[in-house]
Amino acid sequence: MDQELFHQEEPKVVCGLDEAGRGPLAGPVVAAAVILPEIFPFSVLGDSKALTEKQRLEAEIIIKEKALYWAIGIATAKEIDRINILQASLLAMQRAFGKLQKQVAIDLALVDGNQKPNLDCPTKAIVKGDATVAQIMAASILAKNQRDRYMVLCDEKWPLYQFSKHKGYPTEEHRKACLLYGLSPIHRRTFHIALSGKPETKQAQLF
Repeated sequence: MDQELFHQEEPKVVCGLDEAGRGPLAGPVVAAAVILPEIFPFSVLGDSKALTEKQRLEAEIIIKEKALYWAIGIATAKEIDRINILQASLLAMQRAFGKLQKQVAIDLALVDGNQKPNLDCPTKAIVKGDATVAQIMAASILAKNQRDRYMVLCDEKWPLYQFSKHKGYPTEEHRKACLLYGLSPIHRRTFHIALSGKPETKQAQLF
């Protein structure tokens, strides 16, 4: 973990930002913003993609209890279709950041990846930051858990797609359900569906 940001001559309020849900065929993209204190049980953090669900949920409890500030922002499937997934991901981060900015002045924002949202403070994009920077790890965990919970609720409303199982990601089972039943209101209509082994349906766009 990169903790040197906590040991600068002039202490800064550092916000970590990350999103979850860029790859799925359905559902929103969810972002989180987190500001951690200098003293924090950093050992509970890790790359959200490498942690088990149990580890993520346990870490989430600690993050929400001990973080100085945290917030969630989302961009809906309709927004993703309208402005594209990259811009929607940045929009979700802007919304999460905006919630924190109403509570505290932020000196620096650290964002996972190589793209930066337009924020009212210096911003640094860090490739693989979700595996190396504590604030980004915490944000990634919150975003992932929040999105997973949303997709479980969607499964109750649209059980044909089994969203609780794949969380909207393009598994073959999910693609087949889309081809069989059409799209639900939370599907991203600008995304494409390709079934492995069935070239006649490859890149078939569903509307």
